[in-house]
Amino acid sequence: MRLPAPGSRTRATRLPRVQPSDLTKIRTLSSPTVRPDGADVVVVVSRPDVEDNRYRTSLWRLPLGDDGSPSGELARLTHGTRDSSPVYSPDGSLLAFLRASEDGPAQLHVMAADGGDARRLTDARLGVSEPVWSPDGRRLAYVARVPEEGRYGTDEKIKPDQEAPRLIEHSRYQADGLGYVLDRPSKIFVVDLDDLPADDAEDAERLPESRQLTAGDGDDRSPAWLDDERVAFVASRDGRGTWRPDTLVSDVCSVDLRGKGFRRHTDGTGSVGGVQVAGDGSVVCTVGDLGPSGQDFVARSAALRRLDAPGAALTDPETDHLACAPAVGVGGTLVAAVEHRGDTVVRDVDTGQVLLDGHVSVAGLAVGGGVVAAVAGTRTSYSELLVGRVGERLRQVTDLRRHLTGTAAPIEPEELQTSAEDGYPVHGWLFRPAGAPRRKAGHPVVLMIHGGPFTQYSGNLFDEAQVLAGAGYAVVMGNPRGGSGYGAAHGRAVKEAIGTVDVADLTALLDHALTRQDLDSSRVGVQGGSYGGLMTTWLVAHSDRFTAAVSERAVNAWDSFAGTSDIGWFFGDEYVGEHAHEQSPLTWADQIRTPTMVIHSERDFRCPLEQGQRLYARLRRNGVPTRFLVFPGEGHELSRTGQPRHRVQRFEHILAWWEEHLR
Repeated sequence: MRLPAPGSRTRATRLPRVQPSDLTKIRTLSSPTVRPDGADVVVVVSRPDVEDNRYRTSLWRLPLGDDGSPSGELARLTHGTRDSSPVYSPDGSLLAFLRASEDGPAQLHVMAADGGDARRLTDARLGVSEPVWSPDGRRLAYVARVPEEGRYGTDEKIKPDQEAPRLIEHSRYQADGLGYVLDRPSKIFVVDLDDLPADDAEDAERLPESRQLTAGDGDDRSPAWLDDERVAFVASRDGRGTWRPDTLVSDVCSVDLRGKGFRRHTDGTGSVGGVQVAGDGSVVCTVGDLGPSGQDFVARSAALRRLDAPGAALTDPETDHLACAPAVGVGGTLVAAVEHRGDTVVRDVDTGQVLLDGHVSVAGLAVGGGVVAAVAGTRTSYSELLVGRVGERLRQVTDLRRHLTGTAAPIEPEELQTSAEDGYPVHGWLFRPAGAPRRKAGHPVVLMIHGGPFTQYSGNLFDEAQVLAGAGYAVVMGNPRGGSGYGAAHGRAVKEAIGTVDVADLTALLDHALTRQDLDSSRVGVQGGSYGGLMTTWLVAHSDRFTAAVSERAVNAWDSFAGTSDIGWFFGDEYVGEHAHEQSPLTWADQIRTPTMVIHSERDFRCPLEQGQRLYARLRRNGVPTRFLVFPGEGHELSRTGQPRHRVQRFEHILAWWEEHLR
């Protein structure tokens, strides 16, 4: 299959705009891994399958020449439909990855790097994750959840609704997208490839025995080999190795291959996000400052640090918010991607050299054999692979956008810059429904608000904006105070001040966009999810300028959020503090007269279903036109990683709502 040259133009301008059904045409890349000699890059390619209602993922490989440029085409390497997390062995001869059956959990597999059948290495009841090779290439460490006996199918005679009651004694007992966690803690395991039976042995199908290195309560994650005999991991433990419950503090810890000799390598005051070991043995981790309270996480970006130089931060927590995990390579090369004004900048951390910038949204990095690889979205593609030699600019080497642009034409945005009433600069984008028929009054408008709040919107290809603009709506979106990508002070501006400067920025951005003559200021909707849902509810409670609203997976009341959300035990304390009542949109809900659709998911443990139920009930009681759209089996991430069929149905309901109220 021959790819068009990256950046080549197509006749997309004559094609229809993006529709909900185009979700199936999205190709997303993730988890790049570079062969240690730099000969190729392996990456995961994912596509939504609406008909079978699942995501199809497989491993693809791009061969590289000595100069780091492609020497062949991106080609499929594995033909499983749920393959992920590839990682090359240190000598490049083997490739470990995860493979799941159609209905089973992911298990660790290994195959020859040049292809062939894969051998399964594990049979963990709840699946495995995070595989990582030992320096000598003889072992793999991984993470697996260990279920309590009598739960999660460990006893076939006991059905889920017949399990014993859970006696809960801690605040941190559930996680969105997973459910209960205390009765299935994640632990570190090691499997030795020397234990694999020979292919022609009588027991050739036997799985090698895995050893559990960590035990006890609490989660252990992010394994990394300090050397061939010692495995590091991230956990909330004290200096003696005892689990510390209900804390945001986590540390780099380690044990030997007997699971003995526990050590804690960081000081027990910060939040470690991950740990990696370079080929030269240097250990790099991300550490977030939690302030004097030990839980002040608001807009405190984690800084990259080396364990052998704990006092020297490699990135600036005031300006550098990491877009994804950093990548380390042989020789200690360290590459990081940081958010910047809605885009991402990739740089060599030690030299400061910028390897990639411009309109890209980087989601994954890898380094190997003197090659740097990144996967990133662009203005016209959801995901592409970019590659370059260490010290050189990365170049786009794939053209996966063709799957979409062959049938639909993405709309590129207009950048918006203005100022709030207090003079603060506000930045965002306008997606005009180019080519759509326009009434004399202009296009109807939707103000879209991101979640977080400490995250950022980008002007790069985004299905939410594309579908709305494709349906004829002008979409205004930006990054008000509280978001990331503009420095820590920008992010912390809404701490105990939600509904103040963030509202000022959103209002200024919308007003600025509405100065365009082709937009209709009399037909304006507002839509957002999570924190964006909070802002949506807040805005329609404090203004009558909006024709209609869509409030999705929102925080509407901080009091019940504190007792039901998986992060409720600390999140509201830091964001609203003693102002929970006045900074809850539900407090002002009796002022709402704007028709409002409420969207929520049954298994949303981040912003639980009751947050939507309470708003819907109040609107119904007050006679406000409203509908409540509830998705079964979904969590907080429905719009991004939910079942493909549900994602399409969500778009259809939203478009029907806007058609009714904005057309």
